Amino acid sequence: MTAVFWILVMFATVSSLFMAWSLGANSNSPPFAPAIGANAVSTMRAAFLIGILAAAGALTQGGAISETIGANLIGGVTITPLAAASGLLVAAGFMSFGVYSGYPVPAAFATTGAIVGVGLSLGGDPAFDTYRRIVTFWLLVPPTSGGLAYVTAKLLRREDVPETVSIPFLAAVVAGILANVRLGIIPHPDRAQGSVAEALARLVGDPSILGVDVAVVGVTLVFAALGFRAIRRRTQRSVEAGVRTLLVALGSVVAFSSGGSQVGLATGPLENLYGAELGLPSIVLLAIGATGILAGAWMGAPRLLQATSREYAQLGLRRSIAALVPGFIIAQLAITLGIPISFNNIIISGVIGGGLAAGSAGVSRRKIGVTLAFWLITLVGSIGLGYGLYWALSTLLGVQ
Repeated sequence: MTAVFWILVMFATVSSLFMAWSLGANSNSPPFAPAIGANAVSTMRAAFLIGILAAAGALTQGGAISETIGANLIGGVTITPLAAASGLLVAAGFMSFGVYSGYPVPAAFATTGAIVGVGLSLGGDPAFDTYRRIVTFWLLVPPTSGGLAYVTAKLLRREDVPETVSIPFLAAVVAGILANVRLGIIPHPDRAQGSVAEALARLVGDPSILGVDVAVVGVTLVFAALGFRAIRRRTQRSVEAGVRTLLVALGSVVAFSSGGSQVGLATGPLENLYGAELGLPSIVLLAIGATGILAGAWMGAPRLLQATSREYAQLGLRRSIAALVPGFIIAQLAITLGIPISFNNIIISGVIGGGLAAGSAGVSRRKIGVTLAFWLITLVGSIGLGYGLYWALSTLLGVQ
């Protein structure tokens, strides 16, 4: 391995760290904004928790997204260190422009487009099946997130359903899903990640009835019952206290999920470099991404949290819950399927859906239209810039 190779390794690694830092400072922060707006947690404590939880999610759940970004977006070639660095610089540039312009840039769109661009510039073949699967999921996110938020907000607004029931019910749904969240620290005989429910089911022999794993269902119901009971006791003492507790819990699980779904955007382009060329285990690369996310959250999140918490305070506590519940569900589904996603897409759709339940989205149609157009420009523009930047650097430096 030549000195040029190691220089490219350092260049690519620094680019990955910068991207992870940007994700930690921007994409991982919104989940705790409702809790701050409700005075359930302070800004600095929220930033501390975001860093820890997002980093933990990155380490335990980030492998699937990282593999998709690094190996499944282009065929016939492998992403070189220079190509990886070029793609990450393009994606980070789009994110920086989004922060400057005030329009949220979907990191998944920017990174996916940039890696496709550099892959095509390398001479690779488009992976149309992967693109079809990813784009279909992206298109389904707004109606799904908005629809779930609408239903959740309607439930919380029903006068015939007391909040001592509706709030604990939502906690039960989240707790039941947590029992089935796949984590890299839980072994599984057929895949890299297993869930608590699956692990406990194997201990009792995986009993099934008509093809249904009854032990997994049983563990899920136990988790749901525990979640319901914990929040119900809080709401019976004080509804507002129960709502604030649920907001903190939701912020925690969504921040954890965001780390798992976002870290792959920073580490995915380096999958071939660290795994095949350097022979390092995947946890090393995920640890680099988790470190960048942790640093970004601690250094950059407080400022963003103060701004976004004011927006969520205007939404109200119940509408904030309605926006976060689908965020958690969709993020975990995307991680399971290995699909890179944008939390901006999920949360904005959830906010709109929750607003429609009150008779008005509360969001400017012009703002929505401009944001959607900007997202499309991000995807198309990142492909073109990724292609052009890698071609220019490889031509100038004389290396691939």
